[in-house]
Amino acid sequence: MQRITYRVKGSAQGAKRRISYLLRPSKRTLNTKSNLVPLARFAKTKKLAQVSSIALLSLPAESLTTINAQVPTYDRVMMDQTLTVAAVPGDSTYFATDGFQHGFGFDLLRSYADELGVNIDLKAYASEEAALRALQSGAADMALTTASTQLKNELSLSSVNLSCGYDTSLTNNGLHPKVSWTFKQSHDPLARKASAYLCDSIKLENTQKLAAFYNQSLLKDAYSQKHFKQTLTEKLPSYQSSFEMQAQNYNHDWELLVAMGYQESHLDANAVSPTGVRGLMMLTNSTAKAMGVSNRVDPYQSIGGGARYLEQVKADFADVPQKDRIWFALAGYNMGPNAVKRIQRKLREQGIDDKSWANVYAYLSENRASNSRYGQAMHYVSNIRSYLETIKTQTV
Repeated sequence: MQRITYRVKGSAQGAKRRISYLLRPSKRTLNTKSNLVPLARFAKTKKLAQVSSIALLSLPAESLTTINAQVPTYDRVMMDQTLTVAAVPGDSTYFATDGFQHGFGFDLLRSYADELGVNIDLKAYASEEAALRALQSGAADMALTTASTQLKNELSLSSVNLSCGYDTSLTNNGLHPKVSWTFKQSHDPLARKASAYLCDSIKLENTQKLAAFYNQSLLKDAYSQKHFKQTLTEKLPSYQSSFEMQAQNYNHDWELLVAMGYQESHLDANAVSPTGVRGLMMLTNSTAKAMGVSNRVDPYQSIGGGARYLEQVKADFADVPQKDRIWFALAGYNMGPNAVKRIQRKLREQGIDDKSWANVYAYLSENRASNSRYGQAMHYVSNIRSYLETIKTQTV
């Protein structure tokens, strides 16, 4: 079992004050009282917990275990300010390799924890059954898996599908149709709130957009797989040392730069576009000059220019949480950081969390018909994500 602790929000007050795009309440389905924890109520709960702890000291150890089991999971999570999740890594749950952590189920989980105003303690398990048994035993508050309904029924556990039953929104994007959150008891407020969160009409719509970003079908067909592997097998050895050195120079993951190079030119150092961008990283003439690149078709210089520019763009989004920052930086690399910042400003004006990539991606998706650059940025970032995952998980 591997444990990953991720801090989502510092306080319940912060969660009440900041409402993200994915978590915008539906007037038809939800109300504020049912989804956000009032401060007065939380303070009262905390006070009762402190008073109760004095009484618990006088009870034998076996009594403490019994009482703890009777406390609703939701109350315990709110008192501890931590949501412990048993999860199985996968295409539809979460990806965590070489310090690169994200994923469809993981991003939704972060948003739910954000709404509750708690931290996430993610425990990784090797199998679906191991994760569910951890939940059953009380070692976790909920589970993120693609386990079968039969297995969950055998263990007397309750679950809610991340698509709230709209499985095609997942299968159309190559995601597992049964990816779900599982709880020990269906009547626990933690499970009820999760169901309301996932099945709210507005949130469900944006969950479908998030599924599009995490599309797993990009390299599934035989031709794409063959081309990707052939390109990396034949061309990467000539440039790998350059990628590694320039990544070190500018504090990047070298495999991220490879994924960018494949997206830009399919690792062709002599590539030229009709608009005049050229080289392995397809730099414009103005960007090349600004980055100190004198020869755009020189692989080492081109990679260095792209790496240096990405570093600058990433610095423009230093206030964005680290888990989402790379997506902001890639979008800024593609369409310019100021274009992304304009989108952020529009989101803020609507009271939407502008530092959430899911919200920015949803905005790009909703407005791409009126701005072709939005569609290009969506594909650019999602393609690089897919290439990077493949590079990290496959031997090519």
